[in-house]
Amino acid sequence: MTVEINGSVAGGFEKVADAFAENFAQRGEVGAACAVFVGGEQVVDLWAGVADPATGRPYEADTLQLVFSSTKGVVSTAVHQLAQQGKLDLDAPVATYWPEFAANGKADIPVRWLLSHRSGLVGLDRVLSVEELCDWDTVVEALAAQAPLWEPGTAHGYHALTFGHLVGEVIRRVSGQRVGEYVRQHVAEPVGAEFHIGVPDHALPRVAPLLDFVGGALGDDPDPTIAAILTPGSLTNRAFMIAPIYITHFNDPALLRAEIPSANGCTSARSLARIYAAAVSEVDGVRLLDADQVDDARTEQSVGADLVMVGSPNRLASGFWLPDDLSPMLGPGAFGHAGLGGSLGCALPEREIGFGYVMNQCQAQVSGDPRSQALQEAVLACTA
Repeated sequence: MTVEINGSVAGGFEKVADAFAENFAQRGEVGAACAVFVGGEQVVDLWAGVADPATGRPYEADTLQLVFSSTKGVVSTAVHQLAQQGKLDLDAPVATYWPEFAANGKADIPVRWLLSHRSGLVGLDRVLSVEELCDWDTVVEALAAQAPLWEPGTAHGYHALTFGHLVGEVIRRVSGQRVGEYVRQHVAEPVGAEFHIGVPDHALPRVAPLLDFVGGALGDDPDPTIAAILTPGSLTNRAFMIAPIYITHFNDPALLRAEIPSANGCTSARSLARIYAAAVSEVDGVRLLDADQVDDARTEQSVGADLVMVGSPNRLASGFWLPDDLSPMLGPGAFGHAGLGGSLGCALPEREIGFGYVMNQCQAQVSGDPRSQALQEAVLACTA
């Protein structure tokens, strides 16, 4: 597929533009964007393709894209910002800030175990309706009452849908603001980024609808986690399907308007890259996290077999993924978060790199997307 590549790259970063074009020619891209900052300056800003194949609407510089779990990394940035300000102790019990959370043996679970997926609260004892999932109080009250599905702290398992409500409620209790409002006012806007957890009506027309996996989720050689998501009764299914929703259901305006901070953040590549860049360097005079907080954020907390993510061990920090064999990101020292289908935001503090990639064509793997890997390899080659 040959498409017109829009945007710009700074001198020396032409390899990133080449990799971006190859994603369309060789890796099934439909509509996408990629942005990179180095040392607080934008060096890559690319977009191309079709935002909505049903109408032919082109992918634009300000197209908004739902990024699934890449939302978690931005929410985690907010948590670390509160910790940096001394308003939140990540090693204090969650119940210090959210007393109702202590029910059913959870009184001693620290905030950090929410961030590192060690709390055991990956699912609920009943399946929520879509309407219930869209109601904040219903979800957090159910989580406060829920017993962990394993002994907290003894193992880790990816809190696919519950993470955002657990961490988001801590943000609300500490700051007095709902998570979407806090992220917008204190993470995105100060660095000139646009990131919605709950898309306002005026921005809905700019959202590119997600496109389903080509050929179905299972195919001939299914990703083991995707297969487990679709296996009723599995722990993976319980973690990803706390309500009966599939990836393209998130195109529904009701789900876009809701606050589901594990999954429904909408942003652009340039905004995602700008947020990660501002976490590790100054962007337009603003830095979101200092070096000590970044080191805390990327310190390994969970490693090895994941009770939810099937087929490959992983490495998790406090709210962020760390590089592993399946998803090397920007290499040792990097931290970030990918989203189901392919999106990725990450940073490499040692080179002051902030990276963002978003797309509408979902591919059937949870991490290690070949499109983002090709782009990151090009970035590293250009900054060596």
